[in-house]
Amino acid sequence: MRPVSSGLIQNKMDLISALQFLKLGEIPQAWVDEVWDLEFTQRKPFDDTIEEALSASKDKSFRTLYQCLLTHAADQQKFADSDGASQSIWATLGENRVSIKSLVAVLSFFVLAGKAKAANVQQRVNGLHAASVYLLLLGIPGSIINQVFHEVLLDTCSNLTSLCWPQDSGKKRKKDGLKSSQAEGKRSKPQRKDASEEDEEEEEELHFSGQDLMKIRDAVVLLVQSLLRLLQTFPLKDRPQSASNCTEIFTKLLYFEQVIGKLTFAAVQDISKLRSVPEMAFYGLQLLCLPKHGDQKDSLRRIFHRLLYVILMMNKGSRGKPSLLICSQAILSTRDQAVHFICYLVEELKEVALPFLQILLQHICYQMVEKSEFRSHGAQTVGLLTSQMASKDYACFIKWLSNFSIHSKMVSRLFSVDVVMVLLEQPEREQEECEDADLACFLPHKFLIQNLLFARRMDSSPTVQSHTLACLAQCLELPSLNATRAVHNLFSATGTMLVNETTEASVSSQQTQKTYRTLPFRTVEITSTDGSSCDAKENLALLMRHVNDSKTNVRKSALQALVGLLKHDVIPMSSENLATLSERCRDPAVSVKKKALQCVGEMLAAKPDCSVVQKAWLQGVVPAVMDSESSVQDKALEALDQVLLSQVKPYSASRHLDASQSLTWSLLGLLCHECQNLSRYFSRAFTLWSKQKKFTPTFITNLISHTEADHGAGAWLLLSKVAASSSKLPYEKILGAWDNMISSKNVTETTCCHILCVMGDMATHLNQDTKDRIVDDLMTWLKTFTLSLEVICAAVETLFQFGRSEDIKQTQAFMNQHCGELVSICEAYLAPIILTEKGAQNLNEDLMVKHLHTLGVASLHCPAKVGKRTVLLVESVLTTHRDKLTENEEELPASLPLSQFKINSMPTKVRAHGVITLGKLCLQHEELVQKYLPVFARELEVGTEVAVRNNVVVIMCDLCVRYTNIVDNYIPNISACLRDSEAVIREQTLIMLTNLLQEEFVKWKGSLFFRFMVALVDPVPAIASLCEYCLLHLLLKKNPEMFSQHFIECIFHFNSYNKHKSYNKFPQSEREKVRFSLKGSQHRDKRFRIYRFLLEQFTDAQRFNITNKINQTVLACFADEELPLDAEGAEILSETFSILSLKEMKLQAVSSAAGGAAGEEPEEENMATMAKAVLQAAKKKVVSQVQKKVFIENTVPLIISLKSLLEQKRSPVLRDLMAYLQVTMQDYRNEVKEFFSGDELLAAEVEFALKTAEKERKMAEQMEEQMEHCSLTGDARTPTAQRSVQNSPVKSRPLLPFVFGTPQPRHPNPQSARLSHTEGRVGRSRQGEPVQSKSMALEGTVMPKGAVNDRAISTPKDVNINLTFDEGLSAIFSDQGTSAVRESSVLHVRSNEQQTPGLRQWNVQSPLRQKKKSSEV
Repeated sequence: MRPVSSGLIQNKMDLISALQFLKLGEIPQAWVDEVWDLEFTQRKPFDDTIEEALSASKDKSFRTLYQCLLTHAADQQKFADSDGASQSIWATLGENRVSIKSLVAVLSFFVLAGKAKAANVQQRVNGLHAASVYLLLLGIPGSIINQVFHEVLLDTCSNLTSLCWPQDSGKKRKKDGLKSSQAEGKRSKPQRKDASEEDEEEEEELHFSGQDLMKIRDAVVLLVQSLLRLLQTFPLKDRPQSASNCTEIFTKLLYFEQVIGKLTFAAVQDISKLRSVPEMAFYGLQLLCLPKHGDQKDSLRRIFHRLLYVILMMNKGSRGKPSLLICSQAILSTRDQAVHFICYLVEELKEVALPFLQILLQHICYQMVEKSEFRSHGAQTVGLLTSQMASKDYACFIKWLSNFSIHSKMVSRLFSVDVVMVLLEQPEREQEECEDADLACFLPHKFLIQNLLFARRMDSSPTVQSHTLACLAQCLELPSLNATRAVHNLFSATGTMLVNETTEASVSSQQTQKTYRTLPFRTVEITSTDGSSCDAKENLALLMRHVNDSKTNVRKSALQALVGLLKHDVIPMSSENLATLSERCRDPAVSVKKKALQCVGEMLAAKPDCSVVQKAWLQGVVPAVMDSESSVQDKALEALDQVLLSQVKPYSASRHLDASQSLTWSLLGLLCHECQNLSRYFSRAFTLWSKQKKFTPTFITNLISHTEADHGAGAWLLLSKVAASSSKLPYEKILGAWDNMISSKNVTETTCCHILCVMGDMATHLNQDTKDRIVDDLMTWLKTFTLSLEVICAAVETLFQFGRSEDIKQTQAFMNQHCGELVSICEAYLAPIILTEKGAQNLNEDLMVKHLHTLGVASLHCPAKVGKRTVLLVESVLTTHRDKLTENEEELPASLPLSQFKINSMPTKVRAHGVITLGKLCLQHEELVQKYLPVFARELEVGTEVAVRNNVVVIMCDLCVRYTNIVDNYIPNISACLRDSEAVIREQTLIMLTNLLQEEFVKWKGSLFFRFMVALVDPVPAIASLCEYCLLHLLLKKNPEMFSQHFIECIFHFNSYNKHKSYNKFPQSEREKVRFSLKGSQHRDKRFRIYRFLLEQFTDAQRFNITNKINQTVLACFADEELPLDAEGAEILSETFSILSLKEMKLQAVSSAAGGAAGEEPEEENMATMAKAVLQAAKKKVVSQVQKKVFIENTVPLIISLKSLLEQKRSPVLRDLMAYLQVTMQDYRNEVKEFFSGDELLAAEVEFALKTAEKERKMAEQMEEQMEHCSLTGDARTPTAQRSVQNSPVKSRPLLPFVFGTPQPRHPNPQSARLSHTEGRVGRSRQGEPVQSKSMALEGTVMPKGAVNDRAISTPKDVNINLTFDEGLSAIFSDQGTSAVRESSVLHVRSNEQQTPGLRQWNVQSPLRQKKKSSEV
């Protein structure tokens, strides 16, 4: 025992020696008492001598003292464990007259010095070491008796880790210790008084070197180790505030530094072996869960609450709302470690931790932000944590999630979709695993897909809709067979599935308040009764509507979903479904076009052998090469190049084509036959490729090898496109093909045209003899008149290519010779038929058409060979044959239509081609244009043959390009066809006029604009849609002021009102007025559809200006009696007030909520969104003030004058005026008297009207709610809170925003709000008894059976979830549960152990009423 005794003596001596640097004997007792009286909240200065001595203390002295205390404490513990006698450290200090109070006071001096913001490195290190010494002393038995413990000092020492460590230390620091020491000298100087805290902090950052930070870091490690040692021995059971403070400190330390490698958690660990600060922090959180530090439930509640913000990657201060952290690798690593730590706690503590895991999951869901990166990580966390649950607990969470998925916050619904997708990736749980049969239905993947995911397809937020549809497509790629089958059931035609569907509005009027409250961590209880069913056809129809949605993201996601359904054969591979994809390749939005191109590409890759898919791909991709957006062009060209050009390989009859090549030639075959209409777009692609020099000699050689194969038509198609840009062609093979075509009758028309095109392109490379031979062949071929119309055109064009030379006269002579011969032959054929009386009896209709067509095509190349006789013959085709044709023709008035020159006996087909031929003749002769234009115009009016009138429209529009000034006078005649009885003519006219307006051959003059407006309400929806597209995407871009310039005149024009001095004065025939009139109540809906369409495209400036202009040009004219207030005038005035009352007339900056549309609430966590919302609010305020000023100065006097006039006339329009005022004054309810100070009676009437309208609105809402709670069976009971979603017949309503304190119902009724909560406290002994919440109910209603089982919180033995982290309760109600006809089935219980404040009194007094009262006072 002797050596031990000597060792103890040496330790005591070392301890007393180590304390010498603290100068405890020189410390005045008065200073010590004052420090203790201040409770260590302020640093009390010493006199200069002592302070200088203490300031000179180095960290080595503190480490020596710390080591001595640690050794002494270890010896004391060793002897205590062996029942040996050992003098305590407190006795040692007492023997050496060391004052414990003085020691603690001096240590606090260092701690408070290191805590200061201006502290230098040494002060910070000393402060950390002093705190470590204090915590070590506190952990030694006897510290309480010897008055070492002080709660304030304990919290200060514990929190010193974050106070001494420089914030953002890694960003700015000096690199060497020399500069650091110089900086310390600078820091010793007093700070400038006018320097801000931010400047001071930034200054500190600039003066910490790497060596300084290492010193501070070592001191922090020592302090954390001391805190861990303290928690191992010192119980915090009676000190919940200190326990909570330690939890917060350890949570902050998780971010202290990045951990290398993977952390492992164990029940007992050696503190000295923990290397990283985050590892120590996790061990500290683990120690806090020990029973000696308090109730494990309370500890878990605190820890989970703090780790919640680590998982959410938020910074949660002591007050205010959490802020988002930058999503860096270090932050993500800390989040992952926190998640694994929670899994470890749940595994260790089992049943104690599981209820809090439920609540943690709920709060992760509820507090999630909109940012996709945060949502993705959050959903993965939820998936990992739910994997720790048993099936019953998992089912409870899914049940909660199903109710949460219809929450009023958009981001909540959005995140529920993310969670569902993560859960679907987990192995499906068997229903037999769940003990509770009522919860078993929540386990299958089918429930997640059909009741949670698919229900969001009708969400009020476009963002949620879009995300849901995108995820629906991903479900089909999941390995789970049941998940795929669930999607099949939704769209299969064999049966119907019960599916949740909600159509709730997302934002209630009470949700606009943005006041933030600190949210206690509690159970989030959501109740819902949501359910409906829809069958597969409705689901598919709804998806198709989403494809045409007004929101870009929704359309893109719907396309993705549609592709998934098609690829996996969920829906039929029909041409209608695929046409939807190809049509979206021409979407107005660039991103949708690109998405559609991607989708048709995916379909082609998935189903390369399906001809319907091939056709859809061509119809989507090929036209995109002429898109106005270059990026879309490039994407389409890339797809065509990859699928078509790159697959042209050498052909051999003995070698089989692979799948890619077969696809290429199948697509080219479709372009040759079924998709010939895409030829113009396809040619554009080759024009662009030729500039890129893609057509190499090898490519041409490979292409030629395919011309004699079965798919040769496709090869000739490609060859016809590339021949013009290729200098060298295998002429012999092409000439051989030409000879074969001339001699054979098996060549298709399309291939003939392509061969002719190739021949024309290579004409310049042939010798004269070959040219002459081919010209002879062409003439012989044309003279047979056996060719189709398309081949005739191609042959004449090829003839022109062979006759073209550098000498224009020589070229024209060649064409006059050959085309003139063709004209003569056609004349010779037509003359006997037309000029002889019985010539048309045995008419060959097809041969007649071919001669007319050849005549028209040939005449374009030889106008000099077209004589008067030729013109009269063609004209006679449209009239009749007579012996004295030429004599009678001169006497015919030009205004008669073609069909009324004489009685006509030609077939309609011949007459239709005759019009085209006559039009071609007119193109070369201006005098013919002037002669026949009146004839064409008259034909449009009275003609009866659809084909003839259609061709007349085409001819007149073509003539407008060549003879713009002449045809301009006949534009009203052409535009009159927009109201033709035949839809095909209306559509043709719309397209032709749009082209002319785009190229500015036609101007918006006269009635043209209003006729386009009438086309907007065409009885055929396709034509109305086409008109809308033409106006918005083609014409409005060229003239953005077009709509606002014509808006007021629309009012007068469509009501056929012509008494105004300026408007509706352009000339129109009576027939046109009747045809385009929308006058009368029967056309009111059409007129207002037009008004709304125009107003929706207005800018706010245009709305503001048009309102003022209506006041000046319409209302003022009636007020000044410039316009009579007769029946017609009353209709105009009434319609004007109705237009001014339209919601589309309101300024967007004033009427739209800051942050977005309904259902798209801005996320407060998004700083950019907040800044935008602030700017919008400021803009709204400014615009509102300007609008108010203009309304008072300009509109109000007119309204007062008009009201007086209407009262004198006893006009019914007075009712419309008051309705307009009621709508307009909604935003200025408390300023009515100010606005109408000149007419107090009118002000009173407006106030009364506003109050009446408000009462009616509230009554309507109450009636609606009452109807929702009624059933046909007369059962007025409210469904229980936990009723399963799929069995609920009640349509869902938006859930309320909630705080974790007191949730507020939807209607601001203070009485019902108070009655919806339990006002008294219920003892724990009554928790098993049925307790009914005080609430108002309809007479005869009773407490629903089983309400006790649906309680939201209690602690009976049977209940394992819905425990709260605080003793109070927070619940989220659906709107259904807050009306006056509901009885609550949710219990609200508060514990006697915790005093909670009473319910906050709601201030339901209107702010406007308060302002009014204050102004009256």
